[in-house]
Amino acid sequence: MTALGFQPFAVEQYLSETEHGVRFNFSESGVHPMSYAELFTLCDIDKEELFATLVDYPQVNGREILRGHIAALYPNATPENVLVTVGATEANTLVAATLLEPGDNVIRFRPTYEQLAGNAHNLGFEVRSVDLVEDQGWAVDQSALNDAVDDRTRVIHTVNPNNPTGTILSFADRQTIVQAAERVGAWIVADEVYAGTERDTDEATASFWGSCERVIAINSMSKAYGLPGLRLGWLVAPEAMVQAFWRRHEYASIAATMMSMHLAEHALEPAHRNKLTERARRLIRRGFRTLEEALARHEGVFSVVPPQASAMSFVKFALPVDSDTFAKRLLMEEDVLVIPGSRFGVEDHFRFSSALPEDHLREGLERLNRLVDRILG
Repeated sequence: MTALGFQPFAVEQYLSETEHGVRFNFSESGVHPMSYAELFTLCDIDKEELFATLVDYPQVNGREILRGHIAALYPNATPENVLVTVGATEANTLVAATLLEPGDNVIRFRPTYEQLAGNAHNLGFEVRSVDLVEDQGWAVDQSALNDAVDDRTRVIHTVNPNNPTGTILSFADRQTIVQAAERVGAWIVADEVYAGTERDTDEATASFWGSCERVIAINSMSKAYGLPGLRLGWLVAPEAMVQAFWRRHEYASIAATMMSMHLAEHALEPAHRNKLTERARRLIRRGFRTLEEALARHEGVFSVVPPQASAMSFVKFALPVDSDTFAKRLLMEEDVLVIPGSRFGVEDHFRFSSALPEDHLREGLERLNRLVDRILG
């Protein structure tokens, strides 16, 4: 390992410094959160029974019922393949701390959510970027991936569906990733938090779990389920690796909360889970249509590869300002928050979340177009 200097988490730093108190927050990456009242009604939760639960430590690796619900989402997985974590963020942190050894490198695709790659960098490991190709629908540059992978590659990290583009990997791109990993004995670490948020189908994006022997699948209650405040995620891995992650989990957090586990158990019961993902898809599909309509008002200014999944769009713009300036002016002049593309290493773009209540979304988009009018003069 080498000392590379601390790298802040660019996206999350931007959010933590700007999001609180903003009126039109279009920077988030999940669907509009549910209220506890909505969750209790949708999942038929007995409040009295829930409130009788002791405010105690739960089972550290995750309650048996919860791990069973999670395992059922993955072919041939068992509860012993599952570790419940404090959000997908802890899962990513545990992976970086557990898998990587001196001299290893990590492959990431760009643009992407950089948490795993940032952790690897801050631990002193080399991170290699493979750019996704926008004019090919944000496809993997397969030649660049094969050139980047070598016998020191320990992890190929993918977010599928992608954050921030909403693209789902094609069969060919998936096969290229699997073949590259198998060629050098690398692990595929697949962040799959947007599975279940598809725009054009009701079929959830297939997990990488089962694609080859060395796969770790990560997910959470935040994105497709609209329950980010539970701060509950998980990883699915071979049983021996779960044990290794579990030992580090005891250092990092000990456990997710008892209440979060109970609520997630209810939410992941098959009938309830279907209702939650149906809600997410309704918001996503309606919201993207509204966004497209608003972006069309300025011909030639905006373009976007339609996201195949997720609440987000990675919008490209042609304006005489950079992405940081555009985002700053939106915030200061119109009380509208988006994430500049620079935070993903890509200029002339911004990430916009549209899976929100319709009236709120339309008013915020009106403000965005108002700023564009001023910029164009």
